Amino acid sequence: MKGIILAGGSGTRLRPLTKVTSKQLLPIYNKPMVYYPLETLLQAGIKDILVIIAPDHAGDFLKLLGSGKDFGCDFTYEIQDKPEGLAQAFLIGEKFIGDDSVTMVLGDNLFEDDFSEAIQSFESGARVFAKEVPDPERFGVVEFDENMKALSIEEKPAQPKSNYCVTGLYIYDNTVVEKTKRLQPSDRGELEITDLNMMYLQDETLDVAKVHGRWFDTGTFESWYEATNFARERAMQESA
Repeated sequence: MKGIILAGGSGTRLRPLTKVTSKQLLPIYNKPMVYYPLETLLQAGIKDILVIIAPDHAGDFLKLLGSGKDFGCDFTYEIQDKPEGLAQAFLIGEKFIGDDSVTMVLGDNLFEDDFSEAIQSFESGARVFAKEVPDPERFGVVEFDENMKALSIEEKPAQPKSNYCVTGLYIYDNTVVEKTKRLQPSDRGELEITDLNMMYLQDETLDVAKVHGRWFDTGTFESWYEATNFARERAMQESA
């Protein structure tokens, strides 16, 4: 199992802070934002990690993370010249992924859960993680049947079929690269991760698990503030 941290993009929703630095380098309490998704991968035993970054602040990531030696892992870096959808990460990382499965976590996502078992037990297909939220229209929304089996996934629907959204943690088998190459850009001009997940769903190889603990998509000021408070509370509990 290899890991990808997708930390590209321009962070427009966090302007003016992101005029001078990358969103994923902003602090969440006492750590840079990117440390939290990194911890999610390391906690699961993933040691070979690709960090995909925007060109403007590539040197800052290299200075912060280095080779990975300080974290007990190995980092590879790739530049995302233009953000054209989350699924683009698998085209950028094709050589890195090689013949392995891959877990990707978004660089602005913070999870309370430990996903070690979910990642280590993965064998084939795809596994994504859904969380009930008050504003599902902002995300990819999962529709379930009465047995909590996924029926459909829609990207930012005007009328969501459930309150469960797909969070920024994805596990895929090695067919992910080939499937991504078959994707067509959406109306937004992006390779949508929702369309990729639908491919696995149509093949009946998509597993949707629930996120039980807190989850933060820290791309807005409000969620960034809430994540900072959560990280502060957790740090104080651990030091008590």
